[in-house]
Amino acid sequence: MGTVTAGISVSAAAAVVVPRPAGRQRHRGPAAFRCSASAASERQALFSRIAPVYDHLNDVLSLGQHRTWKRICVSWSRAKMGDRILDLCCGSGDLAFLLSQKVGLDGEVMAVDFSRQQLQTAADRQEQRWKLCYKNIKWIEGDALDLPFTDCYFDAVTVGYGLRNVVDKSRAMQEIFRVLKPGSRASILDFNKSSSLFTASLQSWAIDNVVVPLASGYGLTEEYKYLKSSISQYLTGEELEKLGREAGFTVAKHYELGGGLMGNLVATR
Repeated sequence: MGTVTAGISVSAAAAVVVPRPAGRQRHRGPAAFRCSASAASERQALFSRIAPVYDHLNDVLSLGQHRTWKRICVSWSRAKMGDRILDLCCGSGDLAFLLSQKVGLDGEVMAVDFSRQQLQTAADRQEQRWKLCYKNIKWIEGDALDLPFTDCYFDAVTVGYGLRNVVDKSRAMQEIFRVLKPGSRASILDFNKSSSLFTASLQSWAIDNVVVPLASGYGLTEEYKYLKSSISQYLTGEELEKLGREAGFTVAKHYELGGGLMGNLVATR
């Protein structure tokens, strides 16, 4: 079994310590401030509580469709053999495992999350589902608002169901932009905050009548009630495109998936 130590996730297959580069360049604008520590801590604790059943509930609640959406997200990142990729807010590792196969043994996947329990789950899954290419994955406990990587370090960045839960989305997008190489892409998958009244109503009904009742069977009623408020406080596709452009991306385009229930922002530096 893998173990997790302070500030770093360690698995039997892959261990890494990423030093914080001295004197690295930072893009600090008006939005570059530290947000509420209590809000971040609450969300960190929430994802640690749901980690043991997170994958099973994803399968049940989406009827397995989340795997298709994640494959699309990875495909739109344009990750290829030999690339160095950042999977930010990696959770239990679904995108990281897909990316690992894309970049191969000559590539590298840095999988970052703020929840030690989620990283432990990911490291355990890495051992249980072992493939040779998974040696290229490094599990790292880190902060999406202060990434421990130098500028222009990655060939692509993916985020799966993570940006919505970051307390300062503008700062997170600036960090994603900073660590990407020029011409490279960020592919960001999440629930869609739809401008369609029908889609928004369907999404709300499904959370209240399907998601929360199922989660209650695992003793996670309050944790999954959070989903509805997090979507209502999220950004629309148009707002996400604006956020990407304000961070410096030359192109930012949001695509709806799953009948408008999900969305994927593709941003090119």
